[in-house]
Amino acid sequence: MQLRYNFRLYPSPGQRQALARAFGCPRTVFNDGLCIRRDARIRGLPYISDGELSKQVITRAKATPQRAWLGEVSAVVLQQALADLNTAYRNFFASLSGKRKGRTIAPPRFRSRKDSRQAIRFTRNARFAVTTGGKLRLPKIGEVEVRWSRSLPSDPSSVTVVKDSAGRYFASFVVEATGEALPQTDSEIGIDLGLTHFAITSDGRKVASPRFLRRAAKKLRRAHKALSRTQKGSANRAKAKLRVARAYAKVTDTRRDFAHKLSTTLIRDNQAVYVEDLAVSGMARTRLAKSVHDAGWSQFVAMLEYKAVRYGRHFGKINRWFPSSKLCSACGTIATSMPLNVRSWTCPCGAGHDRDVNAAINILAAGQAERLNDCGARVGPGAIPAPRDEAGTRQEPHTRQTGISVS
Repeated sequence: MQLRYNFRLYPSPGQRQALARAFGCPRTVFNDGLCIRRDARIRGLPYISDGELSKQVITRAKATPQRAWLGEVSAVVLQQALADLNTAYRNFFASLSGKRKGRTIAPPRFRSRKDSRQAIRFTRNARFAVTTGGKLRLPKIGEVEVRWSRSLPSDPSSVTVVKDSAGRYFASFVVEATGEALPQTDSEIGIDLGLTHFAITSDGRKVASPRFLRRAAKKLRRAHKALSRTQKGSANRAKAKLRVARAYAKVTDTRRDFAHKLSTTLIRDNQAVYVEDLAVSGMARTRLAKSVHDAGWSQFVAMLEYKAVRYGRHFGKINRWFPSSKLCSACGTIATSMPLNVRSWTCPCGAGHDRDVNAAINILAAGQAERLNDCGARVGPGAIPAPRDEAGTRQEPHTRQTGISVS
């Protein structure tokens, strides 16, 4: 099982300039490769192979005066940028042909130097290393100071250096780790996610919604007002923009920390966890969009998913069309309607229900029913792909690696 370990970097001023060059060169290679393939398609020429494209935008380009500065950075970083472009094209073609499930993927787009997030990836071929003094040695950049919060379980296969919108630098290591099976427990739980309460469990517990973005709204509003008063292109505007980014980064970090702690507690205390497969993208297009995004359900469910695999637990999703709220958990009667303003109701059988607790109980029952096969034997959890922004299993070592730390 491959996991990501994320650590804060503190480069020196000279190393920051070297990293800026390292961010810019792969971006140029990516854009050059994309431009060449687009021109070939417009002219009706055959699709340029990966090897030929590498020769044109890296090998031959370094010999020209216009691109001679590509030699100032590690060649592995340039090759990884082309690998990202090739992967983007393969995903696009697979989506067009129907081989890739889900929404249709758009073709690759040009990368901008104004993007709030910049990243480069070093593989083992780049010969990066962690020194005995605890620093990260990167080719043509130097030894960068790292704030180690824990030790790596094994030698990393790659490291991604990231600069976020708040101007912070991170090193994201991909390491091979063995599963850490927790002791068996008889407890199983169903979880109903909501806005008034973030999570309601089948045993009656309710976790209050933290509403991090709402709580930070006043500070964010002041930061945005200060930004709007500055002149475009000025130094003061750059400072104000950084203050806005740092305020949003604090909200994001706090939400992620909350999701990590809650998901770890639920996985540790229960042998099986069941949640409803919510259509978050559809709900985010309603009048509740801000609250839905603030809740961060998708991030939380993704954490439950990969942590269940890591710690030997079972994780299940219930069909989003399952009438968990309208179904009586006592007799099985389905109510004709259940508006959102109805928070408690009484079934004709006489059972009184809290809407959210009743839904969590029904999610648990439905998950347990799906987990049992016709013979009554337990079905173990299958392989779960790693979420885009979290640690987890990864199938292909050559695919783009992005993520954050695990807890």
